[in-house]
Amino acid sequence: MCYGVRPDWLQSGFCKDFRMGYKYKPNKGCAKRFKVTGTGKIKRRGTFSSHLRSRRTAALKRRQGRPSILYEGHARNIRAYLGQTKIKPAKIAHERALAASEQPVE
Repeated sequence: MCYGVRPDWLQSGFCKDFRMGYKYKPNKGCAKRFKVTGTGKIKRRGTFSSHLRSRRTAALKRRQGRPSILYEGHARNIRAYLGQTKIKPAKIAHERALAASEQPVE
């Protein structure tokens, strides 16, 4: 087995056991369906908006056309699929609230 820096005689592909480091690949299906906001929340499309919309009221169609935010329990799993595990929305909101409370009131 080959470890560490590869010698010149191995550059040609002589050693087949050389292992590269693991590169994380995000789930492409989740990447197409969900977006991560600046604060780390997960935004998704509204549901029930592809077909059979004629029987729904206009208000319902408007509501379902808007994007919505996932609940934090599900969002944590989706962030793991997308490779965004270091973003914590609750921590960001807490830090923003602290910063707002520290500012002097004029």
